[in-house]
Amino acid sequence: MKAPTLRRILNAWPPFLFTGIRVVTFDDYRYAKVRLKLAWYNRNYVRTHFGGNLFSMTDPFWMIMTLKSLGDDYIVWDQAAEIRFVAPGREDVYAEFRLDDAVLDELRAATANGEKCLRWFDTEVRTAAGEHVATVRKQLYVRRKKAKR
Repeated sequence: MKAPTLRRILNAWPPFLFTGIRVVTFDDYRYAKVRLKLAWYNRNYVRTHFGGNLFSMTDPFWMIMTLKSLGDDYIVWDQAAEIRFVAPGREDVYAEFRLDDAVLDELRAATANGEKCLRWFDTEVRTAAGEHVATVRKQLYVRRKKAKR
């Protein structure tokens, strides 16, 4: 499936559609930009972004991008995750994901002999003006499939 097709599917996916999350850009599984709109239905008690939605807007991207970029010879799972809230989100926020060739080369080298690799990916959630709202960290489990070792 091409990345633009997956972008359209994710934008219609209920966990994104009904929380104000929109995939703005998804290019060749190497770059994605996601927006979380602040609306009456996704605010918390103090009228800022609900933390679960801030986390959800970042959830699938590192795993999908890494899996699609490495190819069918690899197993890629989400292993762990954490979020650190930096400032209250009082307007629309954005998250950007860039997967570089250097990271893919690092993962291929680390898993070349069949070992697993656990790697952390950091994503900053920011307003359009650049205010840092949260940092989400995702740890991926990557391993080369047995038949391909």
